[in-house]
Amino acid sequence: MTESCSPVQGHDDFEVFLARLRDALHRGLEPGEVSWERSAQTSLLDEADSAPAAIDAAAERARPVLRLPRGFIELLRVAMLHEGADRFHAAHTLAVAILQDRRAWSDVLRGDRLQLERMAREVRREIHKMHAFVRFRPMNDDDGECFVAWFEPTHRIVRAAAPFFVDRFAAMRWAILTPQESVHWDRRELRFGPAARRADAPGPDGGEALWIEYYRSIFNPARANLTMMRREMPVRFWRNLPEAAQISSLLREAQSRATDMQSQVTPPRERRAGQRGCGQDDPALLQAPAGDGPTERLAVLARRAAGCEACPFSADATQTVWGEGAAHAALMLVGEQPGDQEDLAGRPFVGPAGQLLRRAIAQLGWPADQIYLTNAVKHFKYEWRGKRRIHKTAAQREALACADWLEAEIDAVRPRALVALGRTALTSLMGRPLSIEEHAGQWLRRRVDGLPVYVMPHPAAVLRAGDADSGTREAEWTRLLAGAGQALRADGD
Repeated sequence: MTESCSPVQGHDDFEVFLARLRDALHRGLEPGEVSWERSAQTSLLDEADSAPAAIDAAAERARPVLRLPRGFIELLRVAMLHEGADRFHAAHTLAVAILQDRRAWSDVLRGDRLQLERMAREVRREIHKMHAFVRFRPMNDDDGECFVAWFEPTHRIVRAAAPFFVDRFAAMRWAILTPQESVHWDRRELRFGPAARRADAPGPDGGEALWIEYYRSIFNPARANLTMMRREMPVRFWRNLPEAAQISSLLREAQSRATDMQSQVTPPRERRAGQRGCGQDDPALLQAPAGDGPTERLAVLARRAAGCEACPFSADATQTVWGEGAAHAALMLVGEQPGDQEDLAGRPFVGPAGQLLRRAIAQLGWPADQIYLTNAVKHFKYEWRGKRRIHKTAAQREALACADWLEAEIDAVRPRALVALGRTALTSLMGRPLSIEEHAGQWLRRRVDGLPVYVMPHPAAVLRAGDADSGTREAEWTRLLAGAGQALRADGD
């Protein structure tokens, strides 16, 4: 028999949900035995009979304490603001698993944890967008001038986002109206009210023309990137932004304006190595046909990357070394840059360090159809010593020149997780310098897309240590690499 638990809609939803969740856990109800549904007619706060079971205070105190990790509760506090109906079931499933085995919370690749973390990221992103895209317009009421904005959030974030506006606009009276609820600040108290309609918000005012003129003047046509613009300013927000009406015309004019700007530069400027990646020069290079599958997209990207000259040492390399492996791989292993043998063969990880990596993968029994191998830098950087080409580490600015290709590769494969082999790979994947020694064997999470990243020393570090006990060091390195195998589980749980 399935029991119904109906969290109410309101500012105290989370505490009500948490109480219902603890009750279900105390009673030993499995996730499949509870239907987490909302009721349009009743409120659990108003009608105690709608609860799955009446809980008096004495009985509640007599129950044993359910110890759930603080991090889990804080994750739920954000994820429960998501509008996805399956968030309740995911929270219940993970809570049951944690109570059965505390190690379940440490498994960062569990399907239900990944689902809740994805929801929390989307909620935080929506809060950020509300902070960025609310546009106040002046109006007058009985108390004088106030400022009113209209916003249409996807998730239930109004109360979570409101304190930001209090801090920023504490000295003025304002209100934000949304289809969910409204929030009002009178310089002393923050009050929440009922949902509103767009017609309740004021229309354009005279100051908007000045703002639009300013926006047009600061628009840089040389940096116009429609893909990035849509990512940072999703189209659904455009209709409520006065400057959005200018975007189409500004983009149409971008090419001619950029050409005019370049023609005025005398003498022509040389490009500094690594300051811009290929995708920044021509975003279309990174956009494989939308209808293609991962295999076709990777092939298109590889052909385009073959002509890349974004870094100064690309001219000295034999060829661009693109990644290889399964186009639908669950795990993408990212090294630092090709070596001498990779440069000649045009394949990643075929030299001594690559052979060590491939032996470890075979020893761990990882299926080839779940693995993709690539490098953060796509060309071999070296210096001559006699007749030998000796590897030189790419500088951070030079690695940045390849960042667009690596991100396009990740976007095409869409792995479940990434492995950073070495510092250059870790910096490229995380977007900031981090220590391999400090994070080796740990899972980190990328800010840009939330993908888990497992941190490993590069296999070349094992080879550089010398010949003594090389077998022991290789075995220890392989055992450390085994931690990334969680990503190869079929369901991630």
